[in-house]
Amino acid sequence: MEGEQKVGGGAIYAVDVGLPDMLWAKVLRSPIAHGRIKKIDPSKAIALPGVKAVLTGADLGGAKIGKKIVDMPILADGVVRYIGEKIAAVAAESETIAEAAVDLIDVEYEDLPVITDPLAAMEPGAPLLHPNLAEYKGLLHKIETPSNVFVQLNWKKGEVQEGFRQSDVIVENTFTVPAVHQAYIEPHSSLVRVNSDGTAEIWSSNKSPFGMRDQVGNALQVPPTSLIIHPCYVGGDFGGKGDGNDVALGYALAKKSGRPVKLVVDYTEELTAGNPRHGAVIKVKTGVKKNGIVIAQHVQFVFDSGAYGAYRPQGFLVGAHDAPGPYRVPNCLVEEKYVYTNKMPCGYMRAPGHLQAMFACESQADLVARQLGIDPVEYRRMNLMHDGDTSPLGEVIPHVKATETLMKALDESGFRRSKMKNIGRGCAIADWVSKGGESYARVKVDEDGVITLSSAVTDTGPGVFTMMRQIVGEELKVPLDSIHVEMLDSSQVIKDTGVRGSSSTRVHGSSALDGARRLREEILKVAGRVMNATEDELILYDGGVTHGRAERRMTYGEIARANGKPMTAEGHYMNMADGPEASLVAQVAEVEVDEDTGEVRVKKLTTAHNTGAILNPLTHQGQIDGAVVMGLGYGVIEDLAYDESGKVLAANLGEYKIPNIQDIPELKTAILQSDFGSGPYNSMSIGETALIPTAAAIANAVEDAVGVRIKSLPITAEKVLNALKGR
Repeated sequence: MEGEQKVGGGAIYAVDVGLPDMLWAKVLRSPIAHGRIKKIDPSKAIALPGVKAVLTGADLGGAKIGKKIVDMPILADGVVRYIGEKIAAVAAESETIAEAAVDLIDVEYEDLPVITDPLAAMEPGAPLLHPNLAEYKGLLHKIETPSNVFVQLNWKKGEVQEGFRQSDVIVENTFTVPAVHQAYIEPHSSLVRVNSDGTAEIWSSNKSPFGMRDQVGNALQVPPTSLIIHPCYVGGDFGGKGDGNDVALGYALAKKSGRPVKLVVDYTEELTAGNPRHGAVIKVKTGVKKNGIVIAQHVQFVFDSGAYGAYRPQGFLVGAHDAPGPYRVPNCLVEEKYVYTNKMPCGYMRAPGHLQAMFACESQADLVARQLGIDPVEYRRMNLMHDGDTSPLGEVIPHVKATETLMKALDESGFRRSKMKNIGRGCAIADWVSKGGESYARVKVDEDGVITLSSAVTDTGPGVFTMMRQIVGEELKVPLDSIHVEMLDSSQVIKDTGVRGSSSTRVHGSSALDGARRLREEILKVAGRVMNATEDELILYDGGVTHGRAERRMTYGEIARANGKPMTAEGHYMNMADGPEASLVAQVAEVEVDEDTGEVRVKKLTTAHNTGAILNPLTHQGQIDGAVVMGLGYGVIEDLAYDESGKVLAANLGEYKIPNIQDIPELKTAILQSDFGSGPYNSMSIGETALIPTAAAIANAVEDAVGVRIKSLPITAEKVLNALKGR
């Protein structure tokens, strides 16, 4: 279904949807990073022919929105906190008119001090970006004294200071990573129609319809159930398509104008006012015995949140506290701080928190090993967890297979083979505990024998409906192509947690599995009644049921007609807990470094996975390859850089570099399968694991090649050359 629709142009994305009498919206954005709005005059814009509605922050009464922490005004309310923040919005008969009207809005600002460094923002005398912080809804803990540090979390096991006292050697290093953008092909797009009965219909490039519905309803003080979210395909997400900010603004414009309003964000706006991956400063302190056994580890994160914290679904990055990795660490402390700065607000991106954490901690693993004079692979092997061990933060992991996965990566990559001068190989390892969620799916067979799968899940590109249809087909013994799909709006389903954390197959596949099995039971019950047979005498095969002893067969259509109406079963899955299994990845990077220029050329990336049943080999491998390339970009190319004024330096995809076909090295995958997965048929998560260790593997390979350690991303030729000169 999905392939044909996408290739043939039949797949409907939010940007494709249009309605009669539809208006176009454009947004006026702040040209300064921090300032007070002294005056805003929209009168010229209102007077422009074709303009039907203009909104400023004053019109919205200070309404704020957020996934968890509600701190972001829908339109700036008296103060702007980053370049690109929404100041005013216009709805007009055309995009051209709306753009012209935006230019006519007159705003006078009073400049305030700009702070772009999260470490400087933590200082006692730093400008306070949110003086009323303690009043915000959704805070993760009580704020006693307002500061730019608005989230502080600690995760611990044992006594880390006592562990350091027991250690023979202590190694401390600081690592930095920049913000990077998700770089999805489709920018944010939304269309809102407010009906006369108070309900509203919404089409949006959003992966979490029910979450968006709640965000918008809470922000605008309307019942979330009055918002009907119509299904659309999403043209790429990577964590960045879960907010309802533009939709809330579209709702307000539609209500004021009395007409549907469409807002499409251009890519300059995406790169200057989006919700990228967090930049961070990470300090890692490791205490070990002389023989290399880890006794204690202390990891301190300072995450640059940008101007707001509204884009994080849990208010923090769920992967950061996994920083110590799949190792036995008896004494461990992980501290996270999230800091306001005058930069665009950051959000979730594929494996949120994991990439920052593993670049630091897997780089640290090599550095500790080298200081001890121990082979980095042997250092890892002696400290890795085994099945049933307790994780660094105290959780028992029954299935981990870390040593086996690492050995597989080393073998497949030829890690120990001889190599030429300036060629280096580095390894890194990471674990991912599968994420839970809730989903409903309906499976129906009608009087013509047509099978229909219905769900409110949003497809963001990987092919979730293909996977769900495969599962239904397996249970009902029909080919995938014979199963129709019905995409449901939010009024037709009780709840769906959306696409997140490599959970689609586990969560939505499981609801499809439950629905198919329930329908299978109903089919056998009706067929048994008609054929006077017990259920164990019946066999499902090729779109029907066969009674072997009586040599009689009924098609699904005949069974539905015998039932007197279509047969429908509802499947439900709800398990919000993570795991319990760990999906392991071990990666080896092979690089060549030019000592004259510092250029790093990644020649080969080998990825080994411990995973469960592979339900679709093509999409499984596609997830791995796509993730590896994204990890490569994080390691050596991407940087959403700012100048001191808070201005993004690369505001288009011509200047903001991501990997292209010429950057992609030889990719090799090795798979170890097990039967411990929490998904259907013992499947495991795969979508995010392959990108987590890539940057660290490359950094470790660079040091192996030329003896210099790069502790900040991306690993550029300039950084390597400077390190070589200072060696």
